[in-house]
Amino acid sequence: MVCMGNICRSPMADGIMRHKIKLHGLDALVDSAGTISLHAGENPDPRATKCLLEKGIDIRRLIARPFTKQDFTNFDFIFVMDNENYRAIQSLADTAEEMQKVDFLMNLVNPGANTAVPDPYYGGNEGFENVYRMLDEATDILIGKIKKS
Repeated sequence: MVCMGNICRSPMADGIMRHKIKLHGLDALVDSAGTISLHAGENPDPRATKCLLEKGIDIRRLIARPFTKQDFTNFDFIFVMDNENYRAIQSLADTAEEMQKVDFLMNLVNPGANTAVPDPYYGGNEGFENVYRMLDEATDILIGKIKKS
């Protein structure tokens, strides 16, 4: 799960997926990263943490980190939150195989639409609630795909 700073959208998606993986007893690994290293070493935004804690999901221990080329090797899927992040990850891909791993997370809901998950950082709590709803829907679909594989 990749967003810009790895303190709002991607750790929320990471936490939601970890929660659902555990609920469904699946054997899957999820992580999150940012396309910039500005917040590396920080915990998620307190508003993201609060939003998910209200849903029984604890992301307080997640630590922001930048996306690395090794992530192409470590993960089967790389889901980005918007076009800016897509371009940033695309610029790091060396092969078509690496690039095939990258997609917009919301394409799980609306294939090919490249819908962005809006960055709630500069807004209020309602932005985090909206992001939660979007991520919850997309991750339900992803869990279904993992269960079928």
